[in-house]
Amino acid sequence: MQRTIMDFWVGLFVLAGMVSLLILGLKVGNLTSYNTGESYTLFGNFENIGGLKVRAPVKSAGVVVGRVTDIQFSLETYDAVVTMDINSFYRFPKDTFASILTSGLLGEQYIGLSPGGDEEMLEEGDKIMKTNSAMVLEEMIGRFLFDKAAED
Repeated sequence: MQRTIMDFWVGLFVLAGMVSLLILGLKVGNLTSYNTGESYTLFGNFENIGGLKVRAPVKSAGVVVGRVTDIQFSLETYDAVVTMDINSFYRFPKDTFASILTSGLLGEQYIGLSPGGDEEMLEEGDKIMKTNSAMVLEEMIGRFLFDKAAED
């Protein structure tokens, strides 16, 4: 009798560990907070997307307002075209600024939206005209070293 009770608690503990690993995996994969409700699609052209990935969050003021759904290379403009699905609850002015940012020093990359002051709002299929590409650490170090070498 004592052995079966011990086996039960060990099994329960193992099951709880598996569930917590599943939840952790979903969190890391950005699969837990995806909203399947009403949304509208926006596009943005970026010269360099760095390590931005599909399903990366789109945030405004630190709040997740959407997700990156597609990243393509444009043969016309030779830059990256990022497709974003924005929750229709959140509306942004036409002069919204989109930047590729990083959470912390080595964290994930996401798109940050900074709303402007225009009275017209972005609609389904609109293109965000003001974009700021990702800062690549290697480029910044290279510029710094080049500037230092040019001073000497």
